[in-house]
Amino acid sequence: MKIEEKNKAITLRRDGLSINQIATKTGASKASVSLWVRDIELSEQQKERLSKRGRSIKSIEKRRKNRLYNEDKKRREKIDKAKGDINNLSSRDLKIIGSMLYWGEGGKGGNWSARLSNSDPDLIRVIMRFFREICNVPEKKFRAHIHTFEGANVRRTEIYWSKISRIPKKQFYKTYIKRSSASLQKRKTLPYGTIEIYVHDTNVFLAIKGWMEKIKELLI
Repeated sequence: MKIEEKNKAITLRRDGLSINQIATKTGASKASVSLWVRDIELSEQQKERLSKRGRSIKSIEKRRKNRLYNEDKKRREKIDKAKGDINNLSSRDLKIIGSMLYWGEGGKGGNWSARLSNSDPDLIRVIMRFFREICNVPEKKFRAHIHTFEGANVRRTEIYWSKISRIPKKQFYKTYIKRSSASLQKRKTLPYGTIEIYVHDTNVFLAIKGWMEKIKELLI
């Protein structure tokens, strides 16, 4: 499993092993190991120990950084080339995109209100455009509910999501703070928790449901 190899590689790097040593012990390629441990800083003692093995740690780091730079450059070139396949988006495209996002992330039942929860700010920006431009939701009908972790700066989190969604803070429900044993790493990857957008309008919910059903019919 790649995740097991990655975790082992990170542990070995923190112990001061070289890229070659880690690749040998994990069975992963040197390129993968370099990518996994790129953010781990070696102590001066560890660098000295590796240097004594007959290779300059500076030259190793330089080659590693050059290799990573070249790999990133190649990936970026492929991404930019793919971006050229799409020139613009129409309102119809936004309707389909929003409906598909809702299909994957939105609420399907309950009180017949449209609702969608996510931690990705760009996804929230897109779904808010969908609600505003395609569903024609009046601003006063939007509500938001933040779920975050114990120890979070609630005020900063509310300001953040209000800016992302452009929903006034007065239209937010009271922020929910999860008191759990969530790992520190999870809290680091979700510094602002998640936001759930609500539109308490049955007609909006039914319209989205109809668009989703039609897309399913056309695709399946």
